[in-house]
Amino acid sequence: MRNGGLLMRVLLAAVNAKYIHSNLGLYSICSYAFAHGVPREDLMLAEYTINQGQGEILADIYRKKPDFLAFSCYIWNISYVKLLAAKLHKILPDVPVWVGGPEVSWQPEQMIEENPWLTGVMVGEGEALFVDLYHAYADSVWELGGPECISGGERESGPEYISGDERGSEREYISGGGRGSERIFAELSDVRGIVYRDHTTGKAVRTAPRPLLSMDEMVFPYGDLTGLEHRIIYYETSRGCPFGCSYCLSSVDRGVRLRSMELVERELQFFLDKKVPQVKFVDRTFNCQKEHTMAIWKYIHEHDNGVTNFHFELSADLLTEEEICFLKRLRPGLVQFEIGVQTANPDTLRAIRRADHLDQIRENTAKIRQVGNIHQHLDLIAGLPYEDYDSFRHSFNEVYAMKPNQLQLGFLKLLRGSPVYEERETFGIVCQDEPPYEVLFTKWLSFDDVLRLKQVEDMVERYYNSMQFVASLPYVIKFFPDAFYFFQALGEYFQEKGYTGFHQSRLQNYDILLEFCGKVEGLDGDVLRQLLVYDLYARENLKARPAFAGAELTGEQKELRRRFYQDEKLRLQYLPEYASYGWKQAARMTHMEFFHFCLPEYLQTGEVSEGECVLLFDYQKRDPLNYQAGIVEISKQNLDNLLNKVIY
Repeated sequence: MRNGGLLMRVLLAAVNAKYIHSNLGLYSICSYAFAHGVPREDLMLAEYTINQGQGEILADIYRKKPDFLAFSCYIWNISYVKLLAAKLHKILPDVPVWVGGPEVSWQPEQMIEENPWLTGVMVGEGEALFVDLYHAYADSVWELGGPECISGGERESGPEYISGDERGSEREYISGGGRGSERIFAELSDVRGIVYRDHTTGKAVRTAPRPLLSMDEMVFPYGDLTGLEHRIIYYETSRGCPFGCSYCLSSVDRGVRLRSMELVERELQFFLDKKVPQVKFVDRTFNCQKEHTMAIWKYIHEHDNGVTNFHFELSADLLTEEEICFLKRLRPGLVQFEIGVQTANPDTLRAIRRADHLDQIRENTAKIRQVGNIHQHLDLIAGLPYEDYDSFRHSFNEVYAMKPNQLQLGFLKLLRGSPVYEERETFGIVCQDEPPYEVLFTKWLSFDDVLRLKQVEDMVERYYNSMQFVASLPYVIKFFPDAFYFFQALGEYFQEKGYTGFHQSRLQNYDILLEFCGKVEGLDGDVLRQLLVYDLYARENLKARPAFAGAELTGEQKELRRRFYQDEKLRLQYLPEYASYGWKQAARMTHMEFFHFCLPEYLQTGEVSEGECVLLFDYQKRDPLNYQAGIVEISKQNLDNLLNKVIY
C-alpha cells in the first residue's frame, strides 16, 4: 500500500507452457509477501499460456491497470514475454516492468541494455527480494506524468483520486477536468539482488547480492487450490543439487537446502486431505539425502488416500537396498520416478561431469520394474560431447532394454550460464541463438543426424510413450536389428509417405504401423493384427470396430457373448464389481474379444503358440502405470458349458 493509504496495484504475471502447468515460483513469492506485510489487496497474480494470443493477454493486463508489473521468465516463454512486454510498454509507458527467473538471471545487464522497456531484473530467488522491491515502490515518490493537466494555466502538483482509497477504472484524478498518468521513482539502490536501469543515465546498476533463505523461511504457497483443480501441483522440499552436471544450471550452486520434515509432513497432509490428483516435486535430485527421502516416502505411504500420485526426479544409482525394499510396499501408482540416464557413453559422462553408474541404474530400475508398482520415466539427451550417431544408438538401446514405462529422447539445450555453454567452442557445439537454445550440430553429430534423431523421437512418442502398443511393439521389434533401428526405419517411412508434420489420429497410427510392417520379412501380419486389436481394446472401449480388426463376430461368437453376460453367476464371477448393473449395461461397459492364438501365453513368454482364447476387458479396473483395462481370460471350460460343449 503506497503512501497516503492508496492502493498500489502490483501484478505478477506467469506465461506457462500449457494450461495444465502452474507457476510455483510466483505462488511462493505471493505467499511469502502476504506473510511479510504486503497487503493482499495490493497484489494480483495472473497466469496465461504461450498458446494464447498476445492481444488477449495484452488486453487483460491493461484492464488490470497495474502500477508495477513483473514477469516470471523461463526458457520456454522468454521470447513470448519480450514481445508482450514491449507492446505493454507502448500502452502503459510509465508502469515499471520487472523480470525474474532462471532465463534472465545469467546476464541481467545485457537484458536491460537490449530491452528498453525493462526497468529491472530480480536475480536469483525472488521471495524476500520481491518484498523489499515492493516496499521500495510503495515508499517511492509518485509524480504526475503523461499529458499535461491544466488548471488555470498551471500544472497540478499531484493526483487526487475521485473514489477515495479506490481508483477509478481509468485512474482518473481531479485536475481542472483533465486526465493524466503517474510515473514512479523508487529508490532501488538498497534492494539487494537486483539489476535495474538508472532512470537518469539509462545504465544498468547491480546491487549487492542477496543471501539465500533457509527452506524453512519459505511460506507454503497453497493456502487455497481454487482454480488449480485440473492442473499439476508443483512442490519443493529442497533447493540446490549436490552434483555438477555441466549442461544444468544447478551445477552453478552445488549446495542443498532441505525443508524440515515437520513442515513437509504438514504440507503433504494438505495435498492428501484435498485429494490432489498429482503432486510433482521439483527438487533437483530428490533422493540425494537418504533420511529426508525415506521420511517423505514413509509419510505418504502411511497416509495414502488412494488417489494422490507423487512425482519425483531422482538418481536411480543412489537408491539403497533399504529404499528399494520399502518402495515395494507402496500402492501401485502412489509414486512415479523420472530418472536422468542421459547417455551410456563413458567419455560423454566424463565430459559432462557425471559418474558412470550405468550398471547400478540398470540393476535398480530392474528391481523396481519387477514389482510393477512404480511408473519409471527414463531420460536421454542427444547432442552431448563425444556422442555421435552410433554412440547415441547404443545409449538408446541400453535404456530401452531397461523397459521404462516412458523413454524421453531430448536434445541438448545450451543454457546460458551452464558450464557446457562456456565450453561450447571446445566441443564444437552449435545451437539455436533463440530459446530454447537447442543443439543444431556438434563435432560428433551432424545436422543430418539431428534430423534423423528428431524422426526417432517422434516415433518413440507415438508408439512407445503413448503406451498404446504394449503388446504389438515388442513383436514387431524382434524383426529388426534393435529397437533404435526399428524407430529409425519407421520414422523414415513416415517421411517417405508424407506423414511427417501432420497429426494422425490414434487409429491412423495403427493403420500406418500395419502398412509399414507389410514388407517386413518373416513378420506374420495376422499375428500383428491380433496384437493390435488387443492393444486397442486394452486402452479403449470402442463403439465401432476398426477396419484392421477384421470382420465382426461370427454368429456363434455373438451367441456365446450374449449367454456369458446373461448368466449372472458366471458374469459376476469375472465382473464382481458389476453386481448393481444389468447384463446389457455390463456388456456395454466391458468388452469381450476372441483371439486366434493364446495371447496370455504370448504376453508371458513372447512366443506365439497355437490355440484360441477369449479375453474380457474391464475398463473400471485400469492399471495406474499404463492405464490399460483390467484383462482376464475366460476359462475354456466355462465357455464350453455356455454352448453345450461347443468349442469356439
